[in-house]
Amino acid sequence: MKVSIIGGGGRVGSDAAYALQLGGIVREIALVDMNEDMASGEALDLRHGAALTGNCRFTSGQYNVVDGSDCVVITAGLRRKPDESRLQLVNRNVSLFRSILDSLKGCKLADGATIVVVSNPVDILTQLAVEADIVPTSQVLGLGTVLDTCRFRSLLADHFKVGARDVHALILGEHGDSMVPIWSSATINGVKMSSLPGWTQEVADEVFAFTRKSGAEVIRLKGGAGRAVGVSIKEVVEAIALDSGALLPVSALQNGKLGISGISLSLPTVVGRKGVVQILEPDVTEAEREGLHKSAASLKEVYGQLE
Repeated sequence: MKVSIIGGGGRVGSDAAYALQLGGIVREIALVDMNEDMASGEALDLRHGAALTGNCRFTSGQYNVVDGSDCVVITAGLRRKPDESRLQLVNRNVSLFRSILDSLKGCKLADGATIVVVSNPVDILTQLAVEADIVPTSQVLGLGTVLDTCRFRSLLADHFKVGARDVHALILGEHGDSMVPIWSSATINGVKMSSLPGWTQEVADEVFAFTRKSGAEVIRLKGGAGRAVGVSIKEVVEAIALDSGALLPVSALQNGKLGISGISLSLPTVVGRKGVVQILEPDVTEAEREGLHKSAASLKEVYGQLE
């Protein structure tokens, strides 16, 4: 499988490329960036480690290197400021994103190619990618709340001192301020999370509150997120490459599940070789359903204001 990363010279793009290299599933990674030297340097650095990781080929250049890609990952974008919501990024990032989509229209992608949007605000930009009609709607997906869910599970595990891989708890909706934690189905390897010693809803809400602001905190501390985003991208891309049918909270165009339609946001989604295989309707509480509807309404409002 060939993967092209638009924005591959940046922190998120290069971390995603490194995570994919360590995964050993992808056979070729092409890096495209406005800073061509940075992309070339990242490709060379990755190539230097190939003997100890796997048989992955690395290239860089302009959009001609995207030709033949099975998956295009878009990470390019202006960085969020610590006190800026992801939705406030929309006016600064939409113009750049549209120029990327225009460039992709001139590329010869492989049959069945997918587009994975990572740039923020990811749900808004995923919707733009859907409407650009470069590939069929089901072959466009955003990273959505995969990263938020990863952070959420990791922070819950850290707080309650259990294995992070045993924590099963979802965040759905917008990748942003209106994200919704789905406490009603949260478990530790099948055991209700509320059974844990020290559990109270107040404590749980504090962990979620820290999860929601974690992206801004990482930006404040080190200038930008990268590692957790990179492994989250790897999770989605490898689900596509392996046609694994992984159930992930990616952002996709909604068509009626939970009464939500006409906007891209995250619900539990079966991901396979051609992107979105099936969107599932989770069993949620009335409060969770209401939160997801508010999330959809917030995104629709912003999308309606795009010029």
